[in-house]
Amino acid sequence: MFEKYDVIVVGAGHAGCEAAAASANMGSKTLLITMNMQNMAQMSCNPAMGGIAKGQIVREIDALGGYSGIVSDKSMIQFRMLNKSKGPAMWSPRTQNDRMLFSSVWRQMLEKTENLEFYQDSVVGLKKTDKNEIEGVYTSRGHFIGAKSVVLTNGTFLNGVIHIGENQSKGGRMAEKGSEGITEVLKSWGFSSGRLKTGTPPRIDGRSLDYTKMEIQEGDEEVSGFSYLPTKKPAKQRVCWITYTNSTVHEVLQTGFEKSPMFQGRIQGTGPRYCPSIEDKINRFAERERHQLFVEPEGWDTSEMYINGFSTSLPEEVQIKAMKYIPGFENVKMFRPGYAIEYDYFPPTQLKFNLETKIISNLFFAGQINGTTGYEEAACQGIMAGINAHLNVHDLPSFILKRNEAYIGVLIDDLINKGTDEPYRMFTSRAEFRTLLRQDNADLRLTPISYLMGLASQERMDQVKIKQAEFSEIVHFLKTTKLELGQLNEFLNAISESNLSEPISASHLLLRPHISLSQIEENFKVVSERLKKYNRESVYQAEIQIKYETYLKKEGELVEKMKLFEEQTIPETFNYEKVNSLSNEARQKFTKIRPRTLGQASRISGVNPSDVQILMVYMGR
Repeated sequence: MFEKYDVIVVGAGHAGCEAAAASANMGSKTLLITMNMQNMAQMSCNPAMGGIAKGQIVREIDALGGYSGIVSDKSMIQFRMLNKSKGPAMWSPRTQNDRMLFSSVWRQMLEKTENLEFYQDSVVGLKKTDKNEIEGVYTSRGHFIGAKSVVLTNGTFLNGVIHIGENQSKGGRMAEKGSEGITEVLKSWGFSSGRLKTGTPPRIDGRSLDYTKMEIQEGDEEVSGFSYLPTKKPAKQRVCWITYTNSTVHEVLQTGFEKSPMFQGRIQGTGPRYCPSIEDKINRFAERERHQLFVEPEGWDTSEMYINGFSTSLPEEVQIKAMKYIPGFENVKMFRPGYAIEYDYFPPTQLKFNLETKIISNLFFAGQINGTTGYEEAACQGIMAGINAHLNVHDLPSFILKRNEAYIGVLIDDLINKGTDEPYRMFTSRAEFRTLLRQDNADLRLTPISYLMGLASQERMDQVKIKQAEFSEIVHFLKTTKLELGQLNEFLNAISESNLSEPISASHLLLRPHISLSQIEENFKVVSERLKKYNRESVYQAEIQIKYETYLKKEGELVEKMKLFEEQTIPETFNYEKVNSLSNEARQKFTKIRPRTLGQASRISGVNPSDVQILMVYMGR
């Protein structure tokens, strides 16, 4: 019934959709298997993309030729650039999205992708050869489908259990059955697994709220979006609202603690540290009198609202009773209660850096199966797994991003070197080279690499070449153009800065901390007349290059120093047991993870600098 595929992707969440699109677009005959084709790329929790550090990831996916940025732009109902009060390394785009439209656009784009086929069924087993190479998958209806490579992106579905108070039910999402069989097969092959937990807030009827008691949160006037390709942005935006819990809300929630699955031990999995449930917040931060809540629309044409910050698994009656004491929620009606979900994951130290498993060749894991949380973290693993599944099938070298090349590289390096025993979330603080890894330059960093691999399109590459040429021209112009002294002093007086005795270049003026290029354009016609012919992205890129040149140079020097460690490879057969002077913990972790380089060895959790020095000396001998 089925022919053999180059790549089979199991699961059509954010990781699965990106994996399928990448492998198919690179030329592999790909099959995407999902339990329900109506729920492809479902926004299971918050109907939003991006945010702090996550926005950088979405732009990197787009720069590589993925679909997440385009879909987010086409389905956005609000756009905000977060952290604008900080430097550009911290700026992070975020879209609020129409949940139904997001899924619909994803499916439309996938159906237009050549080399990609779909099948609706549940995968319950896997098959390998005697040489530990993946052969294909078994489905619940008794089919075997062969493949040269398989990518597992099972999300929260592996032996998923949903908790609402004392009520428990099997499932991968509310009203959707879980996936059984895969965990058991993998464990029989020697994989170790664990349990994690995540949660979601109640969904409520927006018609029952009093918005006059809440703060309005508008979108940005300037909507840049995620994709570097020209995408149509909405002419209008929907507003969100902000409100707060209070001591009464907390008291009501506490009455449900005796039935809480989290506090009564029914949930064994570890939850996300940086996105705790509301009961966890009031338990851990008892000194706080209130917690901020964001009231966010689920789409353009629906009254359904998402209560960001009110994730909970307390009994349904406690949820609704507590919400009635939130300002604006006095007459609230609930569509669906919040719930927690427990699921299996496989510690990512069992993977190679191309996301292929160490035990079984051509078997890849991506997304929450690796212990991450969030659509963006899942999607970036998906595109990397899809790329590498294709490359493996065609006997081509793996594609691995380094920590200094992308947030995606930081995420994968963290997972494989350090592992995780709680849901992993990306932050800007995790990236030591974040000044180089900004959201505005992901195309300059990644599109040329992806284009050479055959994923990023010619259109993308042409745009990058134009941007590179334009911002180089702009930098040269600003550095060589002297501004007239009279105009300079008139401008400086207006902003209460001291006068100059001789003219300076536009770039020299731009180096002053409180002066932007847009101010210079407004006050110096020679600059505005020249720059108006350029794309604003190129102008902005030139401004950053000049303003942060010293910082960029310093980070570049650090990258070069780090390369010395990264280039010192450790043989795969290296016997750490022979190095007696290593600490026991370092020896055990080196043996388990088998780092490829001294740089990777230095980043393994629990490894001390002295262990790395000992290893370096021993290798030198």
